[in-house]
Amino acid sequence: MKAVVLYDTAYGNTRTIAESVASKLGSGAAAVQVDGFDPGILHPGDLLVVGSPINGWKPTARIAESLADLGRRGLAGVKAAAFDTRVKLFIHGDAAKKMTKALTEAGATIVAEPMAFYVKGSEGPLLEGEEERAAAWAADLVASVQRQA
Repeated sequence: MKAVVLYDTAYGNTRTIAESVASKLGSGAAAVQVDGFDPGILHPGDLLVVGSPINGWKPTARIAESLADLGRRGLAGVKAAAFDTRVKLFIHGDAAKKMTKALTEAGATIVAEPMAFYVKGSEGPLLEGEEERAAAWAADLVASVQRQA
C-alpha cells in the first residue's frame, strides 16, 4: 500500500500534522503539498489522506480544486481519510467532513471518521499534544486499512 498525505497549509500547522501522519503510515508514505500533487500516482489499494486548515468554514480553495479533479478522475479502490486544523471554538467550520464527502463522491472507501486537530489562535501554534494525536490517528488508519484488506 502506498500512502499519500495531501495537504494545504497557511501557517505551517497543517503541514506539521500531515508530516506526523505520514511518518506513521509506513515506509514510502509521503506528505505532499497540494501544489506539487500528481493525482496519477494513486492506484487502487493506496491510501489517500487529505488535510486542510479551515478557510471560511470549508477547506482551502486549492484543496477543493484538487478534490474536484480527483472526483473527475475517480478514486475507485483508493482508501481515504480527511483531517482539518482549526481553532477550538464552540462554532467553527468542518473542512474534514466536507473533504470526506468529496472523497466518498469520488469513489474512495473511507477508512476513518473526519478528524480535527487544534491550533491556538488563528495562526497557531498547534495545541500541545496534537502531533502525538496525529501519529496515533495514523496508526489507527493503518489498522483500519489492514482490517479491510
